[in-house]
Amino acid sequence: MLEKNQAAPLFSSVNQHNEIISLSDYRNKQNVVLYFYPKDDTPGCTIEANQFTALASEFAKADTVVLGVSKDSCESHQAFIDKFGLKVDLLADTSGELCDAYGVWQEKEKNGVKKMGIVRSTFVIDKEGRLIDVIYGVTADGHAQDVLNKVASL
Repeated sequence: MLEKNQAAPLFSSVNQHNEIISLSDYRNKQNVVLYFYPKDDTPGCTIEANQFTALASEFAKADTVVLGVSKDSCESHQAFIDKFGLKVDLLADTSGELCDAYGVWQEKEKNGVKKMGIVRSTFVIDKEGRLIDVIYGVTADGHAQDVLNKVASL
């Protein structure tokens, strides 16, 4: 698992428009909030995405871009964005490379059944590409505001 103050793993992944987004696109320009969530259009994931969307202008004022990541396809991401009017880019990590690089693909247990899945996690990356905050096992509700409070102090 990743830790604060280390270099954020570099990545390139496609967003909902099938455009390649890379961490290097933001170097020396903007902070990045990279949040991983299990699945488009599910209850907790919808709460989290809607709360990041509600604070999108505040993140922009804090010179920060918010990127969501799941293993869903570009088409699934676009449908999720359209359904809820989301104002965040969603990266389609269909291969799981990004999930592996950030250590969020882990064994989870639900109702006594163990299976692999994305552990809801968030990484705050500064303009130099350093991990300022690393949070595994996030609770969706209220999380966007907590993250905004952290980036506002950068």
